[in-house]
Amino acid sequence: MTDYVFAPPAISSVAVEGEQARFPVRRIFCVGRNYAAHVREMGKDPDREPPFFFTKPADAVVDSGAVVPYPPETSNFHYEIELVVAIDREGFDLAPADALNYVFGYGVGIDLTRRDLQFEARDKGRPWDWGKAFDLSAPIAPLRRVSAVSHLSAGRIWLAVNESLKQDADLKELVWSVPEIISILSRSMVLRPGDLIMTGTPAGVGAIVANDKVTGGIDGLGKIEITIGSARAAS
Repeated sequence: MTDYVFAPPAISSVAVEGEQARFPVRRIFCVGRNYAAHVREMGKDPDREPPFFFTKPADAVVDSGAVVPYPPETSNFHYEIELVVAIDREGFDLAPADALNYVFGYGVGIDLTRRDLQFEARDKGRPWDWGKAFDLSAPIAPLRRVSAVSHLSAGRIWLAVNESLKQDADLKELVWSVPEIISILSRSMVLRPGDLIMTGTPAGVGAIVANDKVTGGIDGLGKIEITIGSARAAS
């Protein structure tokens, strides 16, 4: 038995629909600019350039229904609705035709973003971590096993703030499909059980503030709901 200098943190996890057992989270990969209309609203060219990725820490996950405090160091806090892919097998250098065999299931997620910090980093050619990889920045609804939902290549994806629809698109508009994303990721590193992939957001992103209620959904996967709380007080 290994001794540690302090008790190791609990394993981060996501709920699985209809089950008590939860999905343990190892890493969270996120795909940037994977809907053409969103690429345009971010001021970039939507040509099918190779996808790029950023990450969030495993403990950024938040269950649906949570209150997420307004984060520090931002005055431009944004929502981004996303299809989440959960991996349950180890794989490396996978062909797109084989990639879906490594999928445990799918979920609805929100990539919360400190947009002002992201843009500042982007404009200076720096990593996006401070804009993307902060505490509680990855709310994810209960995952649905592939056996319950099958694989998704089309279907409505949407998000509303205080019941006002903000994002409304279809998964078929993804620039890079789920099998392609898994394949490309697996060329750079070994995918392992517990990895999550947030596949990108459609157009319509925008700011949220304290007391906003954010809801979203994907056809076949149900809904996610969070409330934005007040900024966390200093301890």
